[in-house]
Amino acid sequence: MTHRRAVFLMVLVTLMWSIAGVVTRQLDAARGFEVTFWRSLCNAASLFIALGVMRGPGFPRGLAAARWPVWASGACWAVMYTAFMIALTLTTVANVLVTLAAGPLITAIFARLFLRHRLPARTWAAIALGGAGIGWMFGQEAAAGASLTGSLVAFIVLFASSTNYTLLQSAARAGGGGAEPPDMLLAVFIGALLSSLVTLPFAWPLQASLHDIALLALLGVVQLAIPCLLLVRLSRALPAAEIALLGLLEALFGVTWAWLGASEQPSPATLTGGVLVIAALALNEALGLRQKRPPR
Repeated sequence: MTHRRAVFLMVLVTLMWSIAGVVTRQLDAARGFEVTFWRSLCNAASLFIALGVMRGPGFPRGLAAARWPVWASGACWAVMYTAFMIALTLTTVANVLVTLAAGPLITAIFARLFLRHRLPARTWAAIALGGAGIGWMFGQEAAAGASLTGSLVAFIVLFASSTNYTLLQSAARAGGGGAEPPDMLLAVFIGALLSSLVTLPFAWPLQASLHDIALLALLGVVQLAIPCLLLVRLSRALPAAEIALLGLLEALFGVTWAWLGASEQPSPATLTGGVLVIAALALNEALGLRQKRPPR
């Protein structure tokens, strides 16, 4: 896979991720843990079918023989699935996504500490610029008196996702020396299954209408299963820090969808910070493509 194609697919991943907020705002009766339960259950069901087709009879055997990186990544996915939806029920879509957009800095630090990655200067500069935009948005929201509970829950997602990106990169490197790498696609299914099992007791009694279940099934398949499977594949082609940096687009897409589809109008501070984030992404990718271009 070329770098340009990997970047395009990662942008597509963030676009699919970004629909969670606007779809959640269309629910009738489902609230709290029930939202997470139905979304994770539909995600697990679709992944069970997809991995059953991809892996065939080896799917259950692979689960039984999964090594610790697979289960650790599965736990990270479960935390991400669960805490993200809880955060959306506690604060605005913009607050959650703005908090998550600090991911590149945490991921870069994790990759430097645990994987010994040497990041190019352009990536550090883009992280600094994007972080400034995120910090500006978060500071202005806090100064306006917005609830910080949802943002604090979103920080749990932030650290789980950074840990997960690092695990995926480590697993990809483990297969570079001829050894069989762990099957990290199984971790996506494990995370969805764990999330649905953990949230079921808190979601009972279930009150979601058929309309709600249909919307949450859409999220389980389109917003989770497909992009998360793509992300595991892209972890072999893109560094963890660059994946997290491109993931910043989820904040911009998600805030836009919430603005257009749920009338959650972003503040001027959010728009200003968004411009900085876009500038950081454009700068990093333009310099990266220029450096990879062969000489004439």
